[in-house]
Amino acid sequence: MLKQNLAMLSVGLLIFSTGCTSSKKPEPAVSETMTESSAPRIYVTNEVSGDMTVIDSGTYKVLETVPLGKRPRGIHASPDHKTIYIALSGSPIAGPGVDESTLPPPDKSADGIGVFDVKQNKLVRIIHGGSDPENFDISKDGKQIYASNEDASAVSVIDVASGTVVKTLKMGAQPEGVEVTPDGKFVWVTSEETGTISVLDLASGKIIKTFKVGHRPRSVAFMPDGAHAYVNAENDGTVVLVDAKKYRVIKTISLGKPGIIKPMAVLLSPDAKKLYVSTGRGRQVFTLDTATNKVIGSVEVGTRSWGIALSPDAKTLYSANGPSNDISVVDLATNTVTKKIKCGTSPWGVIALER
Repeated sequence: MLKQNLAMLSVGLLIFSTGCTSSKKPEPAVSETMTESSAPRIYVTNEVSGDMTVIDSGTYKVLETVPLGKRPRGIHASPDHKTIYIALSGSPIAGPGVDESTLPPPDKSADGIGVFDVKQNKLVRIIHGGSDPENFDISKDGKQIYASNEDASAVSVIDVASGTVVKTLKMGAQPEGVEVTPDGKFVWVTSEETGTISVLDLASGKIIKTFKVGHRPRSVAFMPDGAHAYVNAENDGTVVLVDAKKYRVIKTISLGKPGIIKPMAVLLSPDAKKLYVSTGRGRQVFTLDTATNKVIGSVEVGTRSWGIALSPDAKTLYSANGPSNDISVVDLATNTVTKKIKCGTSPWGVIALER
């Protein structure tokens, strides 16, 4: 009887375990790449955490956080969009009015231009970018990079293939914004401290002109024909329209009270009909009509809006907001923030590229 009961118990346990196994078949593993959309990716440099946040613009998921090095700031794609370059600096962070004698010494070994391969989705090398590179632009053929060297009051010409600085030219103090003219013949570099722009003639390899534009210029946006350019004047609360052939300011556009509204980055729409301006601690991005040079709208995006970028279809604007460690997604049709995405610490620059 005992043997019979034990046999029946064994059969029952077998049936029970078989039933449990069949009802809980292991689900197939889902690859992370299967959850990604085919939408453009957003790339954000995080100055304090020393990395780059990669975001799927279709799902607004953070796909990856890529270590880069110290103080990644300026970020731009190569003309073929296969490579992303990032300015890296070992100089300590120092805002306006900071006594630099109280800061730790710079780590010059950390200075450079990071080279990120878009297809491999990784940093593949760091090339020499001169001392303390903050921002830069790229030649039309992608062979040279022109970098502002903030602590050296200079601009460096970098050969991409060899990764070497071929020339460094002195200019106004605290250079930041760098922009190649539409014809590819000149490079404009802003000087925050002297309130000037230096014009580098690429044919002669010399700075041929320096002219005043306002207090603390950081960014330049050229109209497609190269005849005019917009430049921010952070401490004046203005954007200035410049005659790019005669090198003189022809119009000053006020955005708000100086010291409260602090224009930072200027960015033109692809058709050049609108100019977008971030305003730092002013928390807003303004939209200007370039036909009338009047403000036609603004949207509050977040704490200290700095770098801004457009989606490839120009329907969406992205704003990097430093102190809140996020980016804002702005629907330009309604001029409203539709999403905020957490990034690393102190996002500085942002670009968006097609997959």
